[in-house]
Amino acid sequence: MNRTTLSLIAAATALAAVTGFASLSAPADADATAAGTVARLPVERTSQLCPAPSVSDVAETTYTSVTPTGKGGADSEPAADAGGSAELRESTVTLAEPGGTDDDKDDKKEDDKKEEEKQDDAAKGSASEGKPFVTLKEPGTPVSAESSGANSPALVGTATGRLAPGWTTQQTTTVSVGGARGLLGMTCTAPDTDFWFPGASTERSRQDYVHLTNPDDTVAIADIELYGPDGALKSETGEGIPVPARSSVPVLLSTLTGEAAPNVTVHVSTRAGRVGAAVRAADEAGGSDWLTASGTPAGSVVLPGIPADATDVRLVVLATGSADADLKVQLATPDGTITPAGHESLHVKSQMTAALELGDITKGEPGSLVLTPSGSAAPVVAALRVVRGKGEKREIAFIPATAPIASRATVADNRAKGSTLSLTAPGAAAKVKVTSSPGTEGGEATVETYDVKARSTLAVTPKAPAGLKGAYALTVEPESGGPVHAARTLALPEDGIAMFTVQTLPDDRGTVSVPRAEEDLSVLDNGK
Repeated sequence: MNRTTLSLIAAATALAAVTGFASLSAPADADATAAGTVARLPVERTSQLCPAPSVSDVAETTYTSVTPTGKGGADSEPAADAGGSAELRESTVTLAEPGGTDDDKDDKKEDDKKEEEKQDDAAKGSASEGKPFVTLKEPGTPVSAESSGANSPALVGTATGRLAPGWTTQQTTTVSVGGARGLLGMTCTAPDTDFWFPGASTERSRQDYVHLTNPDDTVAIADIELYGPDGALKSETGEGIPVPARSSVPVLLSTLTGEAAPNVTVHVSTRAGRVGAAVRAADEAGGSDWLTASGTPAGSVVLPGIPADATDVRLVVLATGSADADLKVQLATPDGTITPAGHESLHVKSQMTAALELGDITKGEPGSLVLTPSGSAAPVVAALRVVRGKGEKREIAFIPATAPIASRATVADNRAKGSTLSLTAPGAAAKVKVTSSPGTEGGEATVETYDVKARSTLAVTPKAPAGLKGAYALTVEPESGGPVHAARTLALPEDGIAMFTVQTLPDDRGTVSVPRAEEDLSVLDNGK
């Protein structure tokens, strides 16, 4: 290696710290790590995108934003005088024009027109592009902002410096009446080029919109593919959807195909630019919530945080590759992992969506679903549709498969009552540190440590900050043992309806692994 190459390594180190475009996994060369030639640095810039929260006139939305304190897996904390900013700004909502609908959808035109009129009203209400909406001042203390009605905007934001590592924002919306009734919650997403959403639907009883949000100054071009039980659904309008700069585009899934399917997997990819993506699902008989993306396709997946009182659970899985997937289905309970009677396995054909009705699988105890290959591993994505309550009191939420926490994960907008934290150790036992931040209006942080038994789920009511005022954030950090998957359930019952939402906690990607730029590697110079 010559000195020119060394200078490129130094440049790559700086670039990775700014962009976060570096591996979060352990280096392949363990000797290099031991020798100290690889450093883990805090990222110096990160982005978030929040879709327009609702089209209901009675919607009440709270945004809670926070950057956790501490190293978060880095070799050192960001310097206290490093400066930085974190701010979410309003963006424009632009209606998509995916083309005409099939003749057999004529009876839906009037309903769709009314829904689009509401979306248009939302677009007009957020026309003041670039207006600051949520501004974070310092790490460790969350801030919140509120918005009401159908005109709440989509938000685009960036954090830099010491406010970048682990920055997260929770969007929580309460809709008390109407077809979109429910508690809709999501962690605002990072922009990317590829997303999978098992658990969507194109049947008449559902109004599912995929929201595409572009954070950049140039147009993004997105493709939307739909996969049903027999493979890809026929669509001539899901390709080449333009998403204008710093704008959000909602697309009604049922306008992309003439096939009504109760269980659909949505694949969003971009051919130009990048977007944030999420699906807002509304069930006319069961409320509404956000369906966020499943984790990266994998042979084994974990879906954490099924509430103890779930009355109906449906598993939806897609095999993303060219091979079929044969999966073993298990439930990680507080006392260990069991195999649900009658639901021991699931066969998923290549690029087809399979569903498994699990009913009231938790039987009064919290749990998490664990899917592992029963033969050769094939990559899958998965999500759960979870129901609490019965009849007119039904309320839905979604739990996508999520990767284990590598170093740290944070979820914001926890209240004095109503939060449940689920920690799942699908393999070896684990010890986990949980920090409750100060509240948005006051309080002192508290720290608790939990032991999660091997192959089990531990559901706890987190300890609130001392003197809590407002909402607070939970930061989860595995300290020892096996991998840990986590989810937070926020329950805010209203008028006898068990309104709830579940957010999984993937790693916050607050660090990057890079070569140490200061290392003297001249000994590797072979003179060429």
